Amino acid sequence: MSLREEDQRQILVSLGASLFARGFSVGSAGNISVRLPDGYLMTPTNSSLGRLDAARISKLDLDWRHVGGDKPTKEVFLHRAFLDARPDAGAVVHLHSTHATAISCLEEAVIPPLTPYFVMRVGRTLPLIPYYRPGDAAMEPAIHAAAKTAKAVLLANHGPVICGPTLTDAVNAAEELEEAARLALMLRTLNPRLLTPAQVDDLLNTFG
Repeated sequence: MSLREEDQRQILVSLGASLFARGFSVGSAGNISVRLPDGYLMTPTNSSLGRLDAARISKLDLDWRHVGGDKPTKEVFLHRAFLDARPDAGAVVHLHSTHATAISCLEEAVIPPLTPYFVMRVGRTLPLIPYYRPGDAAMEPAIHAAAKTAKAVLLANHGPVICGPTLTDAVNAAEELEEAARLALMLRTLNPRLLTPAQVDDLLNTFG
């Protein structure tokens, strides 16, 4: 059964505060959206994930028009790209988390399949979207195309965007992506043992 809008608002506030308290976002960085039967909830522009007000969270209708709450994030298009491309997605999380953002700044911006949990929550691939100025809606087509086959993307020199069936799932996946990025940086020069293609296939067939 779908959660009531008020419940979704409270979960968004709680999870946003948790991400902020643990350093997954700083200042007013990052934004979150949730799909509703009659539209979308989205964090307001220039808001801190650590100090959200449930009553002031932006609401957009099914045509992405702002119909309630504060003005939405200027990166509405990030969320629209994923939610339009993936009917299975119920929420989208965009963070500037330290290690995933660091990976996005590398010439080879790759997080390899080091753990089963990364594969299970993020998937087989993590496409890199070329650099665009923050807030530039010109990146939407590239994100939309990548999201058709990927649950997450890295925005070059910017950070990760990831979706999930529910907001809790999307936040869990964002946290797993950040941990995988941290491991990838730690092991970058150590020739780590990766999961094999067959092992990745097994995980995706079982849990994907």
